[in-house]
Amino acid sequence: MQDNSSFSPQESIRLIESMIKEARNKYSENGHLYLFWGWVILLCSLGNFILAYFQLYDKPYIVWWLTAAAGIYQAVYVTKHKMNRAARSYTDILYGYIWLTVGILLLLAITMIAFKGNWDFLYPQLLALYGMPVFLSGIILKFNPLKAGAIACWMLAITASIIHVEYHLLLLVLAIIIAWLIPGYMLQAKYKKENK
Repeated sequence: MQDNSSFSPQESIRLIESMIKEARNKYSENGHLYLFWGWVILLCSLGNFILAYFQLYDKPYIVWWLTAAAGIYQAVYVTKHKMNRAARSYTDILYGYIWLTVGILLLLAITMIAFKGNWDFLYPQLLALYGMPVFLSGIILKFNPLKAGAIACWMLAITASIIHVEYHLLLLVLAIIIAWLIPGYMLQAKYKKENK
């Protein structure tokens, strides 16, 4: 182990720069969970829309149970990746809490709407909520496509409050493509390029 007190100022600066770069690369989002959840939500949204619109099944929302299985997969995935990391940075912790907060807010919104029985406002609220973690993730990762995706979510939330409720799921599909899938594939490509 090298004694840090023997570093020259230039070596200290290089060490700090390399540590920052390593931490940034180590934290660098690979896009996996954006893509995973993007495809899960997209399939559930389209499935729900098709089942309801064409009256193929009297409980079209049943497809959303797929998200429970997806939640289990995410828990295993995150746990596995936490064990492979030597240490978690403050940014890692903050990033995790942002998504945890949104998960709690989504559950609260769905629960409150279920008690009121007025599902017409579900998707405008979900779209508005989806924008928040995507925007903050864009800031943390310094990745503009996420910020743009969040703004798209907010614009689609306003649109959903104007158009007929039967088309809200299609707006959700559009939001997922813009805010999660496109940035997810871009993050994946960036991660692969930076970690060759």
